[in-house]
Formats: sequence, C-alpha cells, structure tokens
Amino acid sequence: MPSVPDQPAGANVSAQWADWRRSVDLEEYHTRWERMAATGQSSHGEADLVESLRPSSVLDAGCGMGRVAIELARRGVASAGVDLDDDLLRYARLDAPHLAWHHADLATMRLGEVFDVVVMAGNVLPFTDAVHRAAAVATCAVHLADGGHLVAGFTLAASIGPTAVAPVALGDYDEWCNAAGLSLVDRFATWERAPYDGGGYCVSVHRR
Repeated sequence: MPSVPDQPAGANVSAQWADWRRSVDLEEYHTRWERMAATGQSSHGEADLVESLRPSSVLDAGCGMGRVAIELARRGVASAGVDLDDDLLRYARLDAPHLAWHHADLATMRLGEVFDVVVMAGNVLPFTDAVHRAAAVATCAVHLADGGHLVAGFTLAASIGPTAVAPVALGDYDEWCNAAGLSLVDRFATWERAPYDGGGYCVSVHRR
C-alpha cells in the first residue's frame, strides 16, 4: 500500500495553526521571551494580569511551550497547561517537568478539576477553527471554580503575521461567554491593562 503522507506540523490543531507553524523556528521561538527580558522589554504581562486576580490555581489553556504557566508557578500559583500541539508541549515538559501538561483539545477537554483562573494568551481563539471556538469557551468555563475568571487576549484582525485567520468578533466572544455562564468584568487593550478604546487587540476578563 502507498504510505500516507505526514500531516503538516500543527494540522491537528487547525489549518491556520499549521500555516503559522510552517513560518516559525521553534527553537528561536522558545528563546524569544528570554531575549526580550534581556533587553528590558516586558515579557510577563499575562502573568502579571492573572496574578492581580489573586488566584490559587490557574489553567493555561492553549499553553504552547508553557511560558505563562511556568511563570505563574514560579510566583507560587498552582499551575497547569493544556494544548493540542504536542510539539510545543515537549518544550513545556522539558522546562517544567514538575507541572501537569495535558495534551487535549480545548473544545472537548475534561481534566477532572477546576481552577480559579483559566487564561487563554497568545491568540488562542484566532488559531482555533472557527466552528470550535464557542465550544472551546464553554469547555474553559466548565473548568472554572465558582467566582473564577476566564482571561483571554487576542487580536481582532484577520491575520497574525503572514497567517490568515478568521477574525474573532468581540460581540461573538461575549455571547459565547454569556452562554457559558460568564459575565464581563473588565476589558483592556493590553496585558498591561491599558484601557480598551476599540483597537485591534483586546484582553477580556469574564467571571463565572
């Protein structure tokens, strides 16, 4: 029988994620944040915002190489990560083998525990297939403790670098959150909590 060609890297996540993966050197990406910090640039805005909510536990949803979860764990927050791209999870497991790293789809995961915060950083929703975005939000909400927060930051544009994505509309995102039992409590233009003024990037905080 003829062999079946391997799927492009990241194709199990989404077509747009596979496009992004083709343009990225994972080794370079892995060290990018350290190089930012070395030049004095902020590299942990996501962790700063999440920590301000005073959680005792956090799930980094769409964690990639685990940067946010690892930083929060360093600050004393019980942290875990979940991602569908196992290539990126390998870096997380090597960097922080003491943390729980789950290989699962955000739209269907069932981790058997709840968290004070579920955070989606790094354009997780735009890289999710459009038909699964509402399910991903609903499933993240299932993993929130009562009074817990879903924090998500993503571009509203139709591309991320050279990669075309179906844009996420804020109205749609709020509807998905409302349907999952979440209410909007804050919205920012950056992870550093600059006021949102209708620009092309948004960080939203919803509460269960």
